[in-house]
Amino acid sequence: MFIKVKDLELRKLEFDEAFSPGVFELGEDVAQTSPLKATGRAELVRENRGGKNIVDDIRLVGKFSANVQILCARCLKPVQNSVAEDFDLIYRPQGVDASGEENSINQAETEIGYYQGEGVLLEDVLKEQILLALPVKQVCDAACKGLCPQCGTNLNTGNCGCTSPVSDPRWLALEDIRKKLQQ
Repeated sequence: MFIKVKDLELRKLEFDEAFSPGVFELGEDVAQTSPLKATGRAELVRENRGGKNIVDDIRLVGKFSANVQILCARCLKPVQNSVAEDFDLIYRPQGVDASGEENSINQAETEIGYYQGEGVLLEDVLKEQILLALPVKQVCDAACKGLCPQCGTNLNTGNCGCTSPVSDPRWLALEDIRKKLQQ
């Protein structure tokens, strides 16, 4: 759904959308497993910067919910997650704040996104919000043992046939020091 500034000049735009799994490309470790439901409104916020300098910001207020499957960061087992968030976002035309010099920004200005052309694509906004709502590292269990670094066996299901761990050559110098200290 494309939200145009010209449409928002006439009236606020209400949305109640459902996006089927596969619509959003969330990365190789994340898959959407249920329809993403998004409801809310879009409105035009006019910022008068003096004279005839008026900036048309798009404000999106709403919420979304979906189920996603994320691979465990240790053993690669799929883990189901429910994601639901509220959002209140401002999008400003790209380049309107640009100047030739470096400027400091306040906390409120860090919350502003930018759009190009005639408006914003709701799907792009929702994809960004989903990715921000996901955990940085998902694990299936706090006690997950992960995969064997040598053969790739899932250590949660049993031990592998590997005899001894391969030592990292970068640690050999410290290993020599440890042996000398023990003598």
